[in-house]
Amino acid sequence: MMAKLQQNKSLSRSDAERAIIETGKLLYDKGYIVATDGNLSVRLDDDHILITVSGVCKGRLTKSDLIKCSMEGSSESNKPVSSEFALHLAAYTKRADITSVIHAHPPYTLALNLAGITLNKPVLPEIIMSLGEIPTAPFAPPSSPETAAEISESIKTHDAVILDRHGIITVGKNIEEAFFKIERVEFASKVIHLAIQSGELRELSEEQLEAVKEAAGRYKSRLVDK
Repeated sequence: MMAKLQQNKSLSRSDAERAIIETGKLLYDKGYIVATDGNLSVRLDDDHILITVSGVCKGRLTKSDLIKCSMEGSSESNKPVSSEFALHLAAYTKRADITSVIHAHPPYTLALNLAGITLNKPVLPEIIMSLGEIPTAPFAPPSSPETAAEISESIKTHDAVILDRHGIITVGKNIEEAFFKIERVEFASKVIHLAIQSGELRELSEEQLEAVKEAAGRYKSRLVDK
């Protein structure tokens, strides 16, 4: 069943186009995607999203590289929609609270995944507070229906999901929030990588972890109150 956008919020097409173009350039400039990799989308209303076309550099997007599609997959254009359309649709179908989805290939995050190193070790309080657990979806061939199926459960309760050997998908109430989540995950991956190279990775004690979780609860409560 399709999740309806909370409070029936909608975004104008011009605002969505500008947000995707700016975020695509950020992702490319920071090296989170290369060449024509990655894809971005914004939810326009309950029935439509704006998504990047296939085979274009996301650091050089123009309005003509963005296609309005229905949630059923029909498109306004003859241009090929992103091959990961189903991945985006899976997220929007499960989450009524999001308006943006990003799929990228941040290198440190992907490197740790290839090495079998989890990001869920309790080492960085900021990640625990902002994202909590970061699950890894089982391997599925890129651009396949299986990829969407593998994230359909974890994306219900997590804003960042690592795709085994394939990068990451993040969601947000706006595209800036989805981008920040990729940035946080990649920063954590880089720090963990450097720590492993420098010595033993020190985890938080149980007492410290509980204190961080309590602080996270207070932080989220303040956000809700606002």
